[in-house]
Amino acid sequence: MRRKNVNDYQAFIAVAREKSFTKAAAQLGVSQSALSYTVRTLEADLGLRLLTRTTRSVSVTEAGERLLSRIGPHFDEIESEIAALSGLREKPAGTVRITAVEHAADTILWPKLAPLMLEYPDINIEIISEYGLKDIVAERYDAGVRLGEQVDKDMVSLPLARDFRFAVVGAPSYFMGKSYPGTPRDLNDHSCIRLRLPTHGGFYTWEFRKDETEIKVRIDGRATFSTINMMRQAALDGLGLAYLPLDIVENYLENGMLVQVLTDWCPPRPPYHLYYPSRLQHSPAFALVLKALRAP
Repeated sequence: MRRKNVNDYQAFIAVAREKSFTKAAAQLGVSQSALSYTVRTLEADLGLRLLTRTTRSVSVTEAGERLLSRIGPHFDEIESEIAALSGLREKPAGTVRITAVEHAADTILWPKLAPLMLEYPDINIEIISEYGLKDIVAERYDAGVRLGEQVDKDMVSLPLARDFRFAVVGAPSYFMGKSYPGTPRDLNDHSCIRLRLPTHGGFYTWEFRKDETEIKVRIDGRATFSTINMMRQAALDGLGLAYLPLDIVENYLENGMLVQVLTDWCPPRPPYHLYYPSRLQHSPAFALVLKALRAP
């Protein structure tokens, strides 16, 4: 395979995975026009259309999907092996990309990885806070952090920290003239602060358990956010009830700025898990990240 063809295929893989010439060009460090020309040249050489382009989107054709599924993993393995060679250097180096929900990024990842970055100045850490479940191989993440039950079985899974609880909280001003909910179903009579998920029209469903009874409630309310910090602020401002990790509202409960309800319906939840592909050849940088996250 000629070197030019290798670069052409790498360009196609980047666009197919990002579904965007703009994002792929930034990733590869080339201009968008040059990238578009490279992909058109590859399609002309193969005699096949690999991508469908509109003014608003880029999608992969059937031929493109087949090519991506066949050659993409091989290019990933080559890049992993090359990254592993950095172990021959005196200092570990490189970038480690992790996708994580906001709460895990704030309370677990950053407190442990910030000291690592100070100790190893050639290691770069990229943490993307998001709630959608990601295919970390296809989207070129080194690892992800989600609740244990959300991790695919074919991934290596490492529990992080300990079990934690959610809490339903509201400001005293919100409860003026209102009764406290006695069961999760009573939430239908309250204004609740919603968390928007990346899926179209999706909101986070509040989950409760008491003894053997499990209840999921699709709440409604006037305020909707994509971050839990904004949800907490809206609760403090008296705009409704919020369903949040207990550890981020404990101080506000202690000083009376928030009130917790439905306590007996919020038992401990399984811990977050770090997950990554079992076939991954760990770079020295990623090995240090694993070591830091395993530390108590």
